[in-house]
Amino acid sequence: MDFKKQSDILKMVLGLKNEPLAISFTNKKVSSGKYEKTSICRALKLSAAGDCFIIDEDMSTCPGGSRYCGFSGEITGEKKRRLQEFLTNGEKLTHSIVSFERMLKLSTTPPTGIADRIVICPLEKAEIRPDMILFLCNGEQACRIIALDTYWDGLNPKEQLIGALCHTAISYTISTSNTNISLGDWTARSHQQFEPDIVFASVPYERMDNLIAAIPLCSAGDAAFNMPDEFQLD
Repeated sequence: MDFKKQSDILKMVLGLKNEPLAISFTNKKVSSGKYEKTSICRALKLSAAGDCFIIDEDMSTCPGGSRYCGFSGEITGEKKRRLQEFLTNGEKLTHSIVSFERMLKLSTTPPTGIADRIVICPLEKAEIRPDMILFLCNGEQACRIIALDTYWDGLNPKEQLIGALCHTAISYTISTSNTNISLGDWTARSHQQFEPDIVFASVPYERMDNLIAAIPLCSAGDAAFNMPDEFQLD
């Protein structure tokens, strides 16, 4: 099944307002896409509206995005102290340097050095096989995606809820091959003005064939819901 057909099915069945995104970590040259300075979270929002982005170490404008998406390693010394100060007293998303460090240490290690570039684009425009699909969707659509994703194996996703949007929406799934649901982080949501009902559902591309195959069989897809009389509620 080609990428456009997959995209058309997903948009039609789930009623998606935003384009499902193909995200690829690659060393290959890609012919189409904006090669301009941007943050990862901005690229996600604009790609969901139809744009394509090619992002590498030179184009990534956010230090957090560069680290979590593998372009730079862990910082130390004075740079780390400045980051701790910013996150606790500037961004104010964590109470102390202890809670900040705990959050980092208990999170999945970023995929440092994994690839030269990241391609983020609508699935229907993908030129190369994606590594994962990211849905910018509402809660009901995320529920349906999870139901379809787990239809065949019944395995509960091991989710990573807190942390930077680029980590929970992208690098966690890249590093672990786990499906994930994320609310993003407040700084990314507010700065990029994501709509209030948006959640981020990340699915490894290797699970997409089975997810789509579940659509005609699962009531979270387009299978008819049958309620036996003995289960009818008053």
